Amino acid sequence: MDTKALRQKILDLAIRGKLVPQDPNDEPASALLERIRVEKQQMVKEGKLKPKDIKNDTVIFKSDDNLHYEKFQDGTVKCIEDEIPFELPEGWEWARLKDLLNVCSSKRVLQSDWKNEGIPFYRAREIVKLSENDFIDNELFISEEHYLELKKNYGVPQSGDLMVSSVGTIGKVYIVKPEDLFYYKDASVLCFENKNKLLVSQFAKILLESSFVQSQMRDNSKGTTVDTITISAATNYLCIVPPKNEQLRIVDAAQRALVKVIQIQSNKDVLQATITNAKSKILDLAIRGKLVPQDPNDEPASVLLERIRAEKEGLIKQGKIKRDKKDSVIFKGDDNSYYEKIGEEVFCIDEEIPYNIPDTWTWMRLENCCVKEIRRGKSPKYTENSNVLVFAQKCNTKHNSIDVSLAQYLDETALKRSPDDEYMQDGDTVINSTGTGTLGRVGIYRNTDNTKGLSIVPDSHVTVIRSFSCINSHYLYAFMKAHQSVLEKKGEGSTNQKELKPLTLKEMLIAIPPLSEQKRIDKSINIALSHFAVIEESLN
Repeated sequence: MDTKALRQKILDLAIRGKLVPQDPNDEPASALLERIRVEKQQMVKEGKLKPKDIKNDTVIFKSDDNLHYEKFQDGTVKCIEDEIPFELPEGWEWARLKDLLNVCSSKRVLQSDWKNEGIPFYRAREIVKLSENDFIDNELFISEEHYLELKKNYGVPQSGDLMVSSVGTIGKVYIVKPEDLFYYKDASVLCFENKNKLLVSQFAKILLESSFVQSQMRDNSKGTTVDTITISAATNYLCIVPPKNEQLRIVDAAQRALVKVIQIQSNKDVLQATITNAKSKILDLAIRGKLVPQDPNDEPASVLLERIRAEKEGLIKQGKIKRDKKDSVIFKGDDNSYYEKIGEEVFCIDEEIPYNIPDTWTWMRLENCCVKEIRRGKSPKYTENSNVLVFAQKCNTKHNSIDVSLAQYLDETALKRSPDDEYMQDGDTVINSTGTGTLGRVGIYRNTDNTKGLSIVPDSHVTVIRSFSCINSHYLYAFMKAHQSVLEKKGEGSTNQKELKPLTLKEMLIAIPPLSEQKRIDKSINIALSHFAVIEESLN
């Protein structure tokens, strides 16, 4: 079940008058709007509003010809029927946002005035978090003296006002509570002041978060690089006004329904976390020899090592790879300890061995499992169209899948810098090797992922792991995936420029089962993951 869509459906039903029944005894919204207009005139007289705050107010009405018109302060009237998206229930009215709420921003607070303690200072990101969670661990403040000065000279948000994120993630709404004490960043957050309290704030939040108003926010946002809500755009949003008593009933019904949605989402989150943990457990059991039973008739991994050496010798003779003078061989001595022979030197590596493996398995360095040197790709030069794609980090997505549609085209003049084995092959393990939040992510490339059927090469932020033919590529991927959380912590360098070095990967210890068992492990993993995929699809 898509709880986001369900939540949106509830809000949309609410603002169309389909969530609760209408009561013919309710005072119509036209009377409410008239009271709001009278109240605003009085507030101007009392100095609580400025004349400019109401000079552009309008009245939307339905004429005898059954069309909707908007009357302006100068007496002119304009037909706005093309703006009206649907019919409202009897007793409801259309209005501009400026006729209901006063849209304003804050006085600019310089970054030099930001403090580590004092009165909370909210940017758009804080309003987003408050909208979603109703609380926040704040990190920015201004001094109490500064706050009191702003309150005295310009005013501060009051209980019932609606704070709206107006840059980046736009349209998130937080209702100010009576106990709230804060200030906010100009241009980043707008305050929709509910000064006369004749509109129910909770209904206003439902309205603002409905797809009807959210689409107006997106369509009218201005910004070269990020979406932005301006005051002039916000004041002209077309809004829906039910009778006040019905607003209260809508709020009550919507809140009860949304509580159920939250409960459903919470249960989904628990189930998703369980599935994620189960996936990790399956991979962990697989790489320890505990997912499928060992078969005494399998050729031991020691025979597999001989096959790898034979395959390697063949490739050396063909000139496809170079001989490694410091080739590593790991074996178990008579004393039950593990040793590694590199050239003529032998070292005990018991301290590196992370866990026990079945007797028919062996340990290898990742470097010795690979037919291709473990390295990152080349820095690409892009073009609008070509016959070669570039596999970038973004193609190795967070949700365990490869998305080649995100790949850009490579300028083929750069191909002379790419050796033949640089082109990605079916079963290659790909590892994101730079970038906060993406470093260490493990994926597997399949030819079926590449629907364009073009050749594809990795860029300089992706490392490709390609095993010998006698090592099952899907088993090797499963082993690397099981260690993703470890790889994510192996980045070296400054905080913002960490990289997973090829040498770190080359020196990884890999537990290698007999080839037949590798295939059984791969099959068992696929069966289990296919069952989880069915459950996850039903969740979404």
